[in-house]
Amino acid sequence: MHLRITETSPWIKRFEHLVPKAARVLDVAAGGGRHGRRFLELGASVTFIDRDISGLSDLLNSEKARVIEADLETTTTPFDSGGHLEGENFDAIIVVNYLHRPLLGVLIESLSTGGFFLYETFARGNEKFARPRNPKHLLESGELLTTVAGKLQVIAYEHGQLNVADIPGVKQRLCAVKDQYYSTGGELSTYPFA
Repeated sequence: MHLRITETSPWIKRFEHLVPKAARVLDVAAGGGRHGRRFLELGASVTFIDRDISGLSDLLNSEKARVIEADLETTTTPFDSGGHLEGENFDAIIVVNYLHRPLLGVLIESLSTGGFFLYETFARGNEKFARPRNPKHLLESGELLTTVAGKLQVIAYEHGQLNVADIPGVKQRLCAVKDQYYSTGGELSTYPFA
């Protein structure tokens, strides 16, 4: 059962302009699909994946939406051999309010060159305010940065306390790109903030 939050995360909205209009987007642990639906509105083709797809039933016959029912925390995931997503790459991968550490590397590998990784979830310190409280579901300090180091170029990162609907919490947020393109001088490409 998912919380029925329908507004797109401000973090995702802040960086949506970087994702090409005709992109292939993956919305991980999509719930009701609030983020993937935003990218559908912008012209992207979106794959929604969640263990409970009841909140996505209206998208089952949509031409630009693909809905996959799968538990991402089992020993076999849709990214494994024979899975629905085996060998697929995406121009953007969105993860909000979900953490399963064994999946992080697979998601990074599933990004196309030039693809964007938009991630936002709870971090240590959140246990003082609200759920989740289990350390297994809370990022350690700097964990997202460590996870993408040497694999993705970080565009923006935040770690801190914020209030959502008057509920305080602690989150980490990351926007990064699988950028293989360097200028002739060797420096990294730059991307505009919204």
